[in-house]
Amino acid sequence: MKAQMLAPAAVLVLWSMIMVYWVGAARFAAVKEVEPGKLKAAPGARGSALEGVIPDRANWKSHNYTHLMEQPTVFYPAVIIMALVGASPTDVLLAWIYVGLRIIHSIWQSTVNKLPVRFMLFTLSSIALTILAIRVMIATLFADPAILG
Repeated sequence: MKAQMLAPAAVLVLWSMIMVYWVGAARFAAVKEVEPGKLKAAPGARGSALEGVIPDRANWKSHNYTHLMEQPTVFYPAVIIMALVGASPTDVLLAWIYVGLRIIHSIWQSTVNKLPVRFMLFTLSSIALTILAIRVMIATLFADPAILG
């Protein structure tokens, strides 16, 4: 069950890398369209310097990539801990639900970015992660994964 528990994390890692390239492609295309002289980046400037310079739609991918570097930092150790102590099919399912919702969230935020749907996707993925985190806590505190069924 270890590989099955780690697989969703591996998919989310790969998805994060896909987002990096999507960010780069979107920003490169948008920067080419900026009026000459409007883009004055200081040496060592960060991507956030492009806020308000390139169209918001081009920055949405970057915003999402930032999100993929935030909450999933809770997901990764939860998955690793559960793989070590013994994951159940329910744990694997919760991990896949989380990853699936995060990928859908990424696509939505990067293309349509309407807040009500984005918030719903974030909330649902957060609920899945919270349930998984509770199950990780139970599995480690009681050191008996059989409790989780």
